[in-house]
Amino acid sequence: MVYAIVETGGKQVLVQPGRFCDVELLALDVEAVLTFDKVLLVRHDGGAAVGRPFVEGAAVQGRILQHGKAAKVTVYKMRPKKGYRRKKGHRQRFTRVMIESIDFEGKSFTAEARAEAVSST
Repeated sequence: MVYAIVETGGKQVLVQPGRFCDVELLALDVEAVLTFDKVLLVRHDGGAAVGRPFVEGAAVQGRILQHGKAAKVTVYKMRPKKGYRRKKGHRQRFTRVMIESIDFEGKSFTAEARAEAVSST
């Protein structure tokens, strides 16, 4: 199982080739290709590489699928017996990214390679 942990939008996200992840809104067009170069950890068949703070020479390639909004969060404030009531809602915007490959130590781990390894066993 190959995966990586990348930093984007001030958050750490676990990514795998062939799967999508939702990250903070990115100012890029749909179908644009992007590279995450702030890789904190890479786990592959040969072991794991942990960065201090980032793994040298590691990168994650992805393609933007869509932009959207998360489910609504309702914020309600109230002070009893004072007549103070405030109700607000918020929908966080996000970008959905399909992870195409994880590049590390001259190797490129892709979803196709992972599917072939699973089917051969």
